Amino acid sequence: MTDKRPPLPHDFLPEVASFTVVSDDVTADDRLGEDQVQAGGNVSPQLRWDGFPAETKSFAVTCFDPDAPTGSGFWHWVLFDIPASVTSLPAGAGSDGFEGLPAGAVHARNDYGTRAFDGAAPPPGDGPHRYVFTVYAVDAEELGADADCSPAVVGFNLRFHTLARAQLVGEYEVDA
Repeated sequence: MTDKRPPLPHDFLPEVASFTVVSDDVTADDRLGEDQVQAGGNVSPQLRWDGFPAETKSFAVTCFDPDAPTGSGFWHWVLFDIPASVTSLPAGAGSDGFEGLPAGAVHARNDYGTRAFDGAAPPPGDGPHRYVFTVYAVDAEELGADADCSPAVVGFNLRFHTLARAQLVGEYEVDA
């Protein structure tokens, strides 16, 4: 049986170098923990990355659900202008209170309309949804977007400033 789910978001973008992102909270291709679920803890996961290009000037982090029943996916987290000296985010850095969020980092609004991480919340019975956590190595200290930008505008800017990308995909499903 073939997977009829939508492609991952980076399948449509030019190829770039890759690097590594790992998490104490998200395991690749495994079910998200309740902390990363909106009705659970609604806590952004811990992330750390390495192997990015030496010329990286900043990072961006996003979480996208390509399986959302919208026709255009759903953005759960859009964070950018993370200083190049920062190579990890603690759990909760994107959640209420932004504890551990580095100075200068900017949250754009997600598709819930908040400037934060909002966890998985697929409709009951809709099957498993993939949550693509991506770290972008960026060629500029500032992306040229602001907190009022939509995820699409941030993605547009990332398209032209990404040196390399790392992604970690978790899944979540709510039974009917």
